[in-house]
Amino acid sequence: MTAVETQITYTNSYTIQHEDTYMTQEEDWDRDLLLDPAWEKQQRKTFTAWCNSHLRKAGTQIENIEEDFRNGLKLMLLLEVISGERLPKPDKGKMRFHKIANVNKALDFICSKGVKLVSIGAEEIVDGNVKMTLGMIWTIILRFAIQDISVEETSAKEGLLLWCQRKTAPYRNVNVQNFHISWKDGLALCALIHRHRPDLIDYSKLRKDDPIGNLNTAFEVAEKYLDIPKMLDAEDIVNTPKPDEKAIMTYVSCFYHAFAGAEQAETAANRICKVLAVNQENEKLMEEYEKLASELLEWIRRTIPWLENRVAEQTMRAMQQKLEDFRDYRRVHKPPRVQEKCQLEINFNTLQTKLRLSNRPAFMPSEGKMVSDIANAWKGLEQVEKGYEEWLLTEIRRLERLDHLAEKFKQKCAMHEAWTAGKEDLLSQKDYESASLMEIRALMRKHEAFESDLAAHQDRVEQIAAIAQELNELDYHDAATVNTRCQGICDQWDNLGTLTQKRRDSLERVEKLWETIDQLYLEFAKRAAPFNNWMDGAMEDLQDMFIVHSIEEIQSLITAHDQFKATLPEADKERMATLGIHNEILKIAQTYGIKLSGINPYTNLSLQDISTKWDTVSQHFVPLRDQMLQEEVARQQANERLRRQFAAQANIIGPWIQTKMEEISHVSVDIAGSLEEQMNSLKQYEQNIINYKSNIDKLEGDHQLIQESLIFDNKHTNYTMEHIRVGWEQLLTTIARTINEVENQILTRDAKGISQEQLNEFRASFNHFDRKRNGMMDPDDFRACLISMGYDLGEVEFARIMTLVDPNNTGVVTFQAFIDFMTRETAETDTAEQVMASFKILASDKNYITVEELRRELPPEQAEYCITRMTRYAGPDSPPGALDYISFSSALYGESDL
Repeated sequence: MTAVETQITYTNSYTIQHEDTYMTQEEDWDRDLLLDPAWEKQQRKTFTAWCNSHLRKAGTQIENIEEDFRNGLKLMLLLEVISGERLPKPDKGKMRFHKIANVNKALDFICSKGVKLVSIGAEEIVDGNVKMTLGMIWTIILRFAIQDISVEETSAKEGLLLWCQRKTAPYRNVNVQNFHISWKDGLALCALIHRHRPDLIDYSKLRKDDPIGNLNTAFEVAEKYLDIPKMLDAEDIVNTPKPDEKAIMTYVSCFYHAFAGAEQAETAANRICKVLAVNQENEKLMEEYEKLASELLEWIRRTIPWLENRVAEQTMRAMQQKLEDFRDYRRVHKPPRVQEKCQLEINFNTLQTKLRLSNRPAFMPSEGKMVSDIANAWKGLEQVEKGYEEWLLTEIRRLERLDHLAEKFKQKCAMHEAWTAGKEDLLSQKDYESASLMEIRALMRKHEAFESDLAAHQDRVEQIAAIAQELNELDYHDAATVNTRCQGICDQWDNLGTLTQKRRDSLERVEKLWETIDQLYLEFAKRAAPFNNWMDGAMEDLQDMFIVHSIEEIQSLITAHDQFKATLPEADKERMATLGIHNEILKIAQTYGIKLSGINPYTNLSLQDISTKWDTVSQHFVPLRDQMLQEEVARQQANERLRRQFAAQANIIGPWIQTKMEEISHVSVDIAGSLEEQMNSLKQYEQNIINYKSNIDKLEGDHQLIQESLIFDNKHTNYTMEHIRVGWEQLLTTIARTINEVENQILTRDAKGISQEQLNEFRASFNHFDRKRNGMMDPDDFRACLISMGYDLGEVEFARIMTLVDPNNTGVVTFQAFIDFMTRETAETDTAEQVMASFKILASDKNYITVEELRRELPPEQAEYCITRMTRYAGPDSPPGALDYISFSSALYGESDL
């Protein structure tokens, strides 16, 4: 506040005129009251007490105000004490001119402080003119005790009055309007004390009708506890119609100065508490981030080895259990982790925004727990997860194929082993050595029939070997048993070939001994054996197990079966031809009287065998095959319905997710509304998405039915369950991240005082240069945007700005970073210097602060926070336990010691 020129004029009494309103004579009675002995008495007592309150600091005092200042020495001392400055050296002589010289030095010092003294001469003071002396002291009080009081840019008197009004406003029976009659009942003074020190006065017990008691209470408490000397008499104030304004102002100004320091300390303490609260909240958010990040990374670390374990189980049941476990993982265990990951990113962004808005350094998580580290870990999890389900389905399909092949292998082996039973013993017989010619020839023909049968069985042996090889290639768990059985069959087959060739050689050697062969028997044997073998093959094919995955595949089997049924008439003709041969044998025997033994020497097949087997094929296996195929048709039709049912829902859900993603991106760049309106719109989208979850769950149920039915393809849709899951997770993450971005924009707007119109202007500029409409600007577009807004950018300056808006060097500028940059220069934030200055107030201007001072000035929680974090002050002559608040203030903002 600038110095105020003051003019003081004394005639019979003194008049003080000042540029400020407190020096203006407001009412006519002021001049008359200057002559009032009661008023003069009040001024004399008040001004004397006021002077002594300062002189005692120099170890002296005055008794009579007009006498003790006559030589100028105590007057000069008073000015030195209240100004804190040195005056010229006083004259030591006792002559009148020495006294006048000293008083003039004091008056010159007063004038040097911007106060113009008129009609006050050193001679009047030396002569003990009481009114001139009181006028001079009032001038000093005005300049050094009242002039610097200002509340809301008011003048000194008005500022002091406004301060009193505000402090006493809540108190009953108190209405401060001036510095005279408003103070007569003493309640205003008691209210001032109670407002700042409620422990000193019980205001509720004071009575308006006891002004003497109220005033004396205030005077005594102020003198005893506030170090304010008693400057007035209660009786003088009460018994005077209008107490002296200057005396009251002088006394009240002492209260202002007594409490101003406490208020300053309170303000400093409040600032420190606010800063510490911000730090404590940020540290809590950091700890929560670290904890959540650790838990999520630990879950990923435990889960990846489980998904990487591709050791196949040996049974279909065990592999299906693995698939069910994976479904539980996708439906139950992973979704909460997706939300945790999203929440972790939101918490990180919110924390960084709060740190930035409070002028704190950015949060750096522990090593390995950055958002990018978590994203990389999550990406690794999804990469491992991506192939796991496909591997499970492939393994289940392989086991299904293995079970089918193993059953088929057993069936063919059983049929082959049944056929070969006893064949080696038969081929090893030497019955031809004692046989007759007819019997030899019969044996020869019989052997030829056997060779024909043996050749017919060659295909089955090759099939058995091929199935065994495929089981080995597919890693069948019981491959050793299969290989042993297959090897036994192959060895036996080789031995049969050797024995067959050896028996033929033996029979050929004696073939010349045989002359007659019953052609009809031979013909029957030749026709019956292939026909019988065909029927064996037909029964084998009709009983053959099949596995299909579509309507087309089962239709192909039905077509093949229909083609087989079409061959039955021709086969029946062959049966009838064989029956004809048998009838011909009977006819010849009857005609020529040949006695038949009833046994065909060339074959063990009888007509009854052929007929029975024919009935089995045509009347049992063919209808049974028809039934099995039709049942499979029904199953494939049911599978087709499942495919269509899944496709119908997936073809709706997939586009719906994509549409919502596009709508959310439009909301986030739309400027046709306030941030709150955008937030409400996004919240509605979020609720709609949450309500849509039941459709995803239903689709999961359809997908489970499809997998349980072992359906591996679906031509009716391009959407797989994996596509839907990924899209759904991206949608949940996008809406949550978008809501968080708007929340951070609101936080930034409110913290930095951005109006909605300014925010809309920022958004319009951003959208104009967001060429790709993806909520991000390329550096070139960002430069063009800044130039359009009036920035004059050089390469160095633009590079500096890019480090602010893109600290991670991603190559893009987000809208949040754009807003932060546009508002950073004008942001009003606490600084390390401000916090340091607040601590300095609490420490009474010392460069260190004690534990006792912290606990006295701050709430317990904030005090202990400072005590545990401040380092010991290392300055000279510091008491034990002194703490360094300077380095602590710097550390709060990530700065080096200032």
